[in-house]
Amino acid sequence: MEPKTLAEKGILAWMVQNHVAANLLMMVLVIGGLIAAGTITQEVFPEYDLDIVDVSVSYPGASPEEVEEGLVLSIEEEIRALDGVERVTAVAEEGQAALSVELLTGVDANKTLQDIKSAVDRISSLPDDAERPLVRLQTRRREVLRLALFGDLDERTLYDLASTVREDLVGLAEITQVELRGVRQPELSIEVPQHILRSLELTLADIADTIRQRAVDVPAGGIKALGGEILLRTTERRDFASDFNNIVLISREDGTEVTLGEVAQIREGFSDTDREAYYNGKRAALIYVYRTGDQTPKEVSEAVHAYMDTLGQMLPAGIGLEAFRDRSELYQERLNLLLANGTFGLILVLLILGLFLEVRLAFWVAMGVPISIIGSFLILAGMGGSINMVSMFAFIITLGIVVDDAIVVGENIYFKRQQPGFDPIRASIDGAREMAAPVAIAVATNIIGFFPLLFVSGSTGKFFAILPAVVIGVFVISLLESLLVLPAHLSYASKQKEGGLLQALEVVPDWFSARLERFIDQIFKPSLRLALNSRYLVALLALAILTVSYAYWDSGWINFSFRPNIQTDSVDAEIELPFGTNFNEVRRVAKLVEEGGMRAIAKNGGKAILVGVMTDVGRRGGNTAEITFSLVPQKGRKITTREFSVLWRQEVGDIAGLEKLFFDYVVGPGGSAAINVELTHPDPRTLELAAADLAQAIANFKGVTDIDDGFARGKAQLDFTMK
Repeated sequence: MEPKTLAEKGILAWMVQNHVAANLLMMVLVIGGLIAAGTITQEVFPEYDLDIVDVSVSYPGASPEEVEEGLVLSIEEEIRALDGVERVTAVAEEGQAALSVELLTGVDANKTLQDIKSAVDRISSLPDDAERPLVRLQTRRREVLRLALFGDLDERTLYDLASTVREDLVGLAEITQVELRGVRQPELSIEVPQHILRSLELTLADIADTIRQRAVDVPAGGIKALGGEILLRTTERRDFASDFNNIVLISREDGTEVTLGEVAQIREGFSDTDREAYYNGKRAALIYVYRTGDQTPKEVSEAVHAYMDTLGQMLPAGIGLEAFRDRSELYQERLNLLLANGTFGLILVLLILGLFLEVRLAFWVAMGVPISIIGSFLILAGMGGSINMVSMFAFIITLGIVVDDAIVVGENIYFKRQQPGFDPIRASIDGAREMAAPVAIAVATNIIGFFPLLFVSGSTGKFFAILPAVVIGVFVISLLESLLVLPAHLSYASKQKEGGLLQALEVVPDWFSARLERFIDQIFKPSLRLALNSRYLVALLALAILTVSYAYWDSGWINFSFRPNIQTDSVDAEIELPFGTNFNEVRRVAKLVEEGGMRAIAKNGGKAILVGVMTDVGRRGGNTAEITFSLVPQKGRKITTREFSVLWRQEVGDIAGLEKLFFDYVVGPGGSAAINVELTHPDPRTLELAAADLAQAIANFKGVTDIDDGFARGKAQLDFTMK
């Protein structure tokens, strides 16, 4: 056997001459990628640990100043000295202290969590009336969609029906986590007149202790009998008002008893909180559905809609169940965009290369796109990533880049095939070898461009970490495919018969190639020669274009956003009034904001573009409300959600006494405030005045809206001094 020549040595030459190995590598990338894709988690946005510890303490009846002095300062002092803590942010509200502890990047969050718990437990100076501090690691729940159960129902019937819907949804195999909101929680109230307490020589604490001891289920072990072991248990748990009537409060020596039902008024009601919701003007209960584990947004959404179709046939007239804020639709739209772009890219590559090169060569070059994308799922699965809005955006970025490697290699192999003395195998080996270094350098350059994104710190870095990982993975697979798989597929020998289909198709590239050569000779070469001879003029022209481009960007005509603003089909208006505002006033203001939105709807297509209006009063406290307008998909209306939010704000205008009004029309991290300014000063009054002045100054800038100065008027307070 003759020794191999230099051209036949090396991994590139070996792969060209061993088609089985090249096809096997391609099958591993394709089949393995498809299998890996089935195991990758699907979610709307990437899941990541926030590395933030929340500390909350309830201090009923205390003013914000008392909360700050009695709780916040003491807890802050203990936490700041701990290792791994980067920053502590605290909010003092009436009856509540909330602290957010940001951890340093790279620390063990669970260990730091335990250190914070221990530090808080060591504090002995907390007020006696303050409840036990709650310390937990902040997590994000992955919401899929919301349901609104609405109709002309009383509060008890609405709650019971919504609870049944929630239990039914949790019972579905595809759903694990469902939460009921927008309604008050049931509560039993037991009222005993003061004169009866005196006559019986009892206190409310005595009655509460008796109820606590007797209204419970207590296991009492077991006894062995001839038939086997028998368990003993007292079943005294009570769930309804009538069950409490026979609880004995006093047993006298003469055998008479005083029961709770004889001395107390027992009622079934709801907790004394300000909370209610409306959908299209009717009282509603809100049901939030989340995904957990390996559940996909699409599976959860389909299960919910299938349940709604079944339940809708059984609901009484006048009662409705509607879904809104379905985030699986965003996921599906992004997936459809990826598939559409990929398909269009394949067709475009096949068409362009087919017009100038061989059809078979165009096919294998185009196949580099799906092979690279599918093969990258192996890397994505290995690193524990997920298919989400960000990772699919990364795939869309790579669609127009990965095909470049295959085009460069494929075109050079085609050029070699046209040269005399080059057989197909020799042309593939030499063509791939010549382009190996340039293609590798080009891929390395692209990887270096995205590599720094892997080291962005904080929540932003964690959110976007999947983007460079996916892009780099696709680039690596693309490089392997273009150098190890593609040359083997382009080493075919031309064996088409006279008059065959492939030979007939070769007429098309010959015609286009002739005209391309004419364009190069008559237009491109003279233009290139002129540019080379006038290099200073070309440099000046390039500088002029750069200057104009910068001026265009700096003028504000191009919007800039650090995080992607993904517009949804819904717009939220969040309102906040001063603490202690009467709940009827909160209802009235929420109604004014809702009516402003309806006027904006009427001016832009009417109810044809409106799906529904959700009003949630008291979601973040009795002085707050949130109004959500759900619109039809963008293709069914002429106005964007951003434009609608602007018109809505104009229709609402200024409302007296309103502390804050914020409009949100995006989903994901892009929906938060664009700028946050923090001021510090030991004197709260000075700090409040400075914040108000700063907010007023910022309001003078064009385009700035929804300014919150960070302070809110508290409840009226009467101070008593004992004589």
